[in-house]
Amino acid sequence: MTDASGRLQACSATNKETLLSMLKVKIVRVNKNAILPVYATEHAAGMDISACLDAPLLLEPFSTALVPTGLCIELPEGYEAQLRPRSGLALRHMISLPNTPATIDADYRGEVKVILVNYGKEPYIVMHGDRIAQMVVAKVERVAFSEVSALTPSSRGKGGFGHTGKGSIP
Repeated sequence: MTDASGRLQACSATNKETLLSMLKVKIVRVNKNAILPVYATEHAAGMDISACLDAPLLLEPFSTALVPTGLCIELPEGYEAQLRPRSGLALRHMISLPNTPATIDADYRGEVKVILVNYGKEPYIVMHGDRIAQMVVAKVERVAFSEVSALTPSSRGKGGFGHTGKGSIP
């Protein structure tokens, strides 16, 4: 099922079986003007998240802003929501999320807000309804650490931070 612009709604599905198999996430509009998250295409991994603003927001170069969405979500236990930059905003305007991916924990009940940063040279204006980020809901595996005196050796060892070089690997 699509909205007026042809995008797939996050809570919609093309058939009953798909709808029944989708993870259910409760959502509340804390601002009546908030726009529900939507999948822009049928196989999109992330849902587009929109700004919920009373007035345009000017994001100066090399500055950050906390942008409200007007939405609160309740994730099932064992899941997180990750907020990620939109590639078009990054490419065309150097707008990103400085803490990407941002994590929304399952026990958080406050309004979802997006930290935007303008890495560009020009000011950027965020308007109400602008799609400012993507949200991906993912399963989380909790771990219990086991403190040991040494780790099992591997062929990589302590190599990291570009240790394999820049070119292709034969």
